[in-house]
Amino acid sequence: MNSYVQDVIEQIAAANPGEPEFLQAVTEAYGCLGPVLERHPEYRDGKLLQRMAEPERVIMFRVPWVDDAGEVQINRGIRVQMNSAIGPYKGGLRFHPTVRLGLLKFLAFEQVFKNALTTLPMGGGKGGSDFDPKGKSDAEVRRFCQSFMTGLYRHIGQFTDVPAGDIGVGSREIGYLFGQYKRITNEFSGVLTGKGYDWGGSLIRPEATGYGAVYFADEMLATRGDSIAGKTCLVSGSGNVAQYTVEKLIDEGALPVTLSDSSGFIHDPAGIDREKLEWVKELKNVRRGRIREYAERFPGVTYAPAEAGEHNPLWEVPADCAFPSATQNEISATDAKSLLGNEVTAVVEGANMPTTPEGVELFLTAGILYAPGKAANAGGVAVSGLEMAQDSERMHWARRVVDEQLRSIMKSVHEQVSTAAEEYGRAGNYVAGANIAGFCRVAEAMLAEGVE
Repeated sequence: MNSYVQDVIEQIAAANPGEPEFLQAVTEAYGCLGPVLERHPEYRDGKLLQRMAEPERVIMFRVPWVDDAGEVQINRGIRVQMNSAIGPYKGGLRFHPTVRLGLLKFLAFEQVFKNALTTLPMGGGKGGSDFDPKGKSDAEVRRFCQSFMTGLYRHIGQFTDVPAGDIGVGSREIGYLFGQYKRITNEFSGVLTGKGYDWGGSLIRPEATGYGAVYFADEMLATRGDSIAGKTCLVSGSGNVAQYTVEKLIDEGALPVTLSDSSGFIHDPAGIDREKLEWVKELKNVRRGRIREYAERFPGVTYAPAEAGEHNPLWEVPADCAFPSATQNEISATDAKSLLGNEVTAVVEGANMPTTPEGVELFLTAGILYAPGKAANAGGVAVSGLEMAQDSERMHWARRVVDEQLRSIMKSVHEQVSTAAEEYGRAGNYVAGANIAGFCRVAEAMLAEGVE
């Protein structure tokens, strides 16, 4: 690693103790930038590494709400507005007990690079709360969302910061949040994405992250004269990203065989077909059940409960491609060795940073096709950007139009990443290419706008 870059990372580590995910993301991104700084000394002179790692603004607020028993509960709300050099802050809201400042800084930092790769005018941000929607009634979720938005509304807007959904924030939560924003501000604007189609949303938005990951996988495989058709695929998670990754894999002629949640995973050797997928959507989106019920419902399926430690047996299932779509650091070095031992040819990240640094290094050394989340899962925020455009036009685009735009954007992301990697002597390294391409676009905008 370039000595200057190493010094900067150490400075960032000293200034941000107790934030391992954020430091992991910074180290992964900046570790690729030595050749860039040598070619562009103006980036070093402008202290762009230091500036890009410091949020422009962090908002933290209490979220009091009343549960169904009449008892007052208090959660913490956070919004990290990381970088607005190329557009308004854009990034999801996560409701989960693990939410804390360091985690959201990691997600916001990644979002800056990801949004830049889409070429759409969107900066990066992330937010959420340690509130857990699991086990809560609709009324409790509604009261929490209304209180959360009451604390957040003054800091967001269609030209300032446009949140979306993430883990724990689906169409239900977006509806409650948007309703409260509209109620307080007395305006109907594109302040949130992921809205329902009848009230400002876009077709393909729920599907976009999963669809985009498969489109990116096809672009990668095409560089080796191959395609996703006929490939046996592992998919982790069973939420929005995983569901629509499976759906697009089926569309493209692949065979998805796994899904998971925090309780464990299922392996269906016959493949998850459309009928089974619709059952999963009803299970997870309506009944909010557990994935183990899949094994009880369909014959020939095995279920394995989650294991403690840095090992997930899901990644031991033989397959051609893997789509980690659950959460950060779900593929350890041990899991990466399992995947490589089974001769997996492509790992495509649907989640944000689901592979540990040790796992990433193993994939890169092995020379397999490895797509980091900031490139492979950019489809979700890309269609969020398209939703913003439709809101501004007061128009709805046809499903075919949005899907074509999504496929085109993912093709463009792949081209940018591939070109940047080759330009800086790292041909075929999608990690280096994604970080270099995303960084350079934001850096040029920051230089043009002066020191903020």
